[in-house]
Amino acid sequence: MKQTILSLIIIAFLLSLQFLLPQKEFKEYSDEELRQEALSRAMKPIPKTYEGLLKVQDNKNNLLTKEKIILGKELYFDAILSQNRDISCNTCHTIERNTQPVLLNTILGKTKDVTNCAACHTMDNSGTDRLTFSVGVDENPYKLNVQTILNSSLAKSLTWSGEVKTIQEQISNSIKSHFKMNISEDEVEQRLKADSDYAAKFKTIFNEDINFKNITKAIDAYVRTLLTRGSYDKFLDGDNDAISDEAKRGFANFINFGCKGCHTGMGVGGESVQRFPVRTNARIHDLRPNYSLEEGKIIDTSFPFENIGGFKGRDNASFFRVPILRNVTKTSPYFHNGAVSKIREAVDIMAKHQAGKNLTSVQIDEIVEFLKTLEGDVVDYGVFDEDN
Repeated sequence: MKQTILSLIIIAFLLSLQFLLPQKEFKEYSDEELRQEALSRAMKPIPKTYEGLLKVQDNKNNLLTKEKIILGKELYFDAILSQNRDISCNTCHTIERNTQPVLLNTILGKTKDVTNCAACHTMDNSGTDRLTFSVGVDENPYKLNVQTILNSSLAKSLTWSGEVKTIQEQISNSIKSHFKMNISEDEVEQRLKADSDYAAKFKTIFNEDINFKNITKAIDAYVRTLLTRGSYDKFLDGDNDAISDEAKRGFANFINFGCKGCHTGMGVGGESVQRFPVRTNARIHDLRPNYSLEEGKIIDTSFPFENIGGFKGRDNASFFRVPILRNVTKTSPYFHNGAVSKIREAVDIMAKHQAGKNLTSVQIDEIVEFLKTLEGDVVDYGVFDEDN
């Protein structure tokens, strides 16, 4: 009886905190102030021209040329790079509509885990396969969700653990991985050397015979062109009408709640590796403004969702590469094992477990509207003609 009374007293006290604690005042921003806040965190617009692309993406170790980019695209879509010649880079990192029927047939043939996201949104050109878990030659042992290839070259670290530092390194890893494309360097080289067209192109572009390093360089060059622009970029360029007032309030929330601390840079993320979750019991960290008894439950798991696959990030210590938020509204399901299907739920989880905030439904909707402004199409840099 005493325990029951004590529990009721504690609950009553917790419920009263939203009235006892002072409401925090958040800064309001003008359009120009929002723009400057973004630019102060290097959240710059994606370049619109090929010359602008070179300023952002050129690499002295793999200089961009239009011929190399065109070759890289051809390799990206060629299943010759996989063990059974049945999947390509585009199978898991889908960026072209005309390959969707092939992708869906491949998915259906390899896994029963076809979510509604995959079945309905394979036309989104998301740079992912929209599956909960990736599909390659074999099943990923950690059941990891595919990260988008779009804008990935803007990141300072890659993969969920953030242990890979360059696109070229990741291309090499993916081709050789036994559960992705599962083919050796020698086998890839021999296959391409047997193709006279490929042999001639490599000789012209690299001035040497085909080798695995140059294969990865060509694909790397193409991937660095896969940058997307949308209404957010137009806003940063000075068009105040490019995004709605609701999206601007969401942007202000994004700043005020501390999201921009990790989701920064031109990709709006991908710049660092951070612990997730920071707060395993963040649901009672901040009781305002929508506390409920159900929210007060103690979370006794490592993550705020079932950790299917058991992956726990870098060094098994729950450190993860901060995801790029460009096109995030088109890349569900979310988190490392695709456990969350809806963007609103993902925003709510991040607010509670990273920022320690209980957001109102209105605040969540506003942030989602801001995230929608990060949707964009791959920029046409004038590299490809109709035949390529």
